[in-house]
Amino acid sequence: MDTIQSDGYQIFFEDSLTQLVNFIKEGKYSRSFVLTDENTAVHCLPLLQQYLAEADNFDIIEINAGEESKNLDFCIGVWKMLIDFGADRKALMINLGGGVVTDLGGFVASTYKRGIDFVQVPTTLLSQVDASVGGKTGVDLDSIKNIIGTFTQPKAVFMVADFFKTLPERQILSGLAEMLKHGLICDAAYWDKLKTSDLSLPAIELVHRSVEIKNEVVIEDPHEKGIRKALNFGHTVGHAVETYSMLNDSNPLTHGEAIAVGMVCEAWLSNKKVCLPDEQLAEIAEVFGKLYPKHSIADDCYPALFQLMQNDKKNQNGQINCTLLTSIGQYSIDNICTEQELCDSLRYYTTL
Repeated sequence: MDTIQSDGYQIFFEDSLTQLVNFIKEGKYSRSFVLTDENTAVHCLPLLQQYLAEADNFDIIEINAGEESKNLDFCIGVWKMLIDFGADRKALMINLGGGVVTDLGGFVASTYKRGIDFVQVPTTLLSQVDASVGGKTGVDLDSIKNIIGTFTQPKAVFMVADFFKTLPERQILSGLAEMLKHGLICDAAYWDKLKTSDLSLPAIELVHRSVEIKNEVVIEDPHEKGIRKALNFGHTVGHAVETYSMLNDSNPLTHGEAIAVGMVCEAWLSNKKVCLPDEQLAEIAEVFGKLYPKHSIADDCYPALFQLMQNDKKNQNGQINCTLLTSIGQYSIDNICTEQELCDSLRYYTTL
């Protein structure tokens, strides 16, 4: 599997942990710090430690698992631990985990002593195809997702396929949503291939192509001024649904489950606003309907969901911006959507 060259760093797929050890040795870092959570500490850290024994001189920082940890309070805790460990500007942060760890760890590293090097070792399918690539770091504030953060590229990303084996089905489906999104916005042939593949444990070749697609977009627009907004398809509605579920449901939706809802809603908006063909809207709704369980959204939730959409960081001049599809594999950015249109898209989803 070819190494992918990104914006000043490489994404490794073969012998990744050996490559990580070599990277640490060549970097001559004063000390390494592995940021992990309570889940990856059990399922993934032991394998990493076997390799890091060669590199020597590392400490482990563990946080609680889950989106609830992705906030400034946990950042302060990690910063304080780095200070207690005596971490200097030649230290390296190794972020071992899913999107919460890679987002938070990247933000902590990018701000500690005005920035120390960090690498990503994503352990979930979602973080491999999304959070670990692209240089976005950040945390949530007052239930607004990713509102505090930086654009800071990692020094390298190391993909380990063995970590997939530790994931429950819902986590596989969560990552799969972003893979499907990559096909919808940029590569109709990839979308078609995903539709006909065994997706219970996606082949590494499919993961590699998904990372390629995101990487190509990010390299062209690293700071989200133009075409990188394509990656936001499904996320205006999806982030609102995800946050509302996290605040109100005893068993909240995963990120990918919420984005799947968002993509169906925004496909409907695409049909109404930028002429996505009727048959392609039906195809998108059918694919997501077969893969993901239906999420109940009552009408009386719409005002709260719209309020969450109004807080979205992608908005401009007080107007809600959506990325939509003109066809499968082709996108249109900066489409202003009204409250009525967004609520109607939710009604479309609930009637499927």
